[in-house]
Amino acid sequence: MADDVVRERLRGARGFVFDMDGTLVLGGRTSHGMRALPGAVEICSWATGQGVPFVVFTNGTTRTPREYARLLREIGIVLPDEAMMTPASSAIRIFGRQGVKRVMALGQRALTEPLAEAGIEIVPPEPGARADAVLAGWYPEFTMPALEAACDAIWDGAELYSCSDTPFFAVDGGRAMGTSRAIAAMIRSLTGCGLRIVGKPSLDALRAAAERLGATTSQLAVVGDDPELEVPMAHRGRALAIAVGTGLGGAESYDGLPASRRPHLAVRGVDELLVLCQRDEEGSVR
Repeated sequence: MADDVVRERLRGARGFVFDMDGTLVLGGRTSHGMRALPGAVEICSWATGQGVPFVVFTNGTTRTPREYARLLREIGIVLPDEAMMTPASSAIRIFGRQGVKRVMALGQRALTEPLAEAGIEIVPPEPGARADAVLAGWYPEFTMPALEAACDAIWDGAELYSCSDTPFFAVDGGRAMGTSRAIAAMIRSLTGCGLRIVGKPSLDALRAAAERLGATTSQLAVVGDDPELEVPMAHRGRALAIAVGTGLGGAESYDGLPASRRPHLAVRGVDELLVLCQRDEEGSVR
């Protein structure tokens, strides 16, 4: 897109969807030792001061949204609990619309607790357990008996969902492997079932964020570091796609890709994005 078109879309954005790991912060594989990246504290403070709503959406399920929000506040990134989203947040929306009542959650408490609070019955991955859906998340304790239970549930009619289908996420010092993709791949290999992604880069995730922000997906600016997540998700919802180079992907990651896979705007980090936002004479994004 031409620079002036991008600038106009940035000025007219009705809200931001920020990725967490690699965009606003870096930490360990379970979010320990989290530190804010340059500009992260300031851009969230700026958005709040300008009355521009935002959410932070991570594909991680090592903590509940409330716990992630608390960790971010502890390092200076101020946001209310409701501005933090994980795949559990979008899964709740999907399951409500699909009439899913019983979920076999292949994950830890951080995945099961938000679902249970939303009134969804959590089914353990045990022999004979019946469920409407199987949901794969962060689950390093995954076992062969759990795999067998999940496959049995699929063969009995449950649908398979996954929090993420990407193999890695950004951490201090490089990248860490997620578990959702690996678990879902094993289940699919054995059952031949389909798969629905509830986290990024699904349109379901962006729609959940837009609903939280009170906007349409095309009115949003999506900011992230992973070439496989935020940029494709933004394009699916006709949102403004903004790529940062502080995590998994740099500018070279998009070389040779079609326009539908490239960001509308690439910046060094959210510190540079903040400068662009503040450069407008009116000093705001409306």
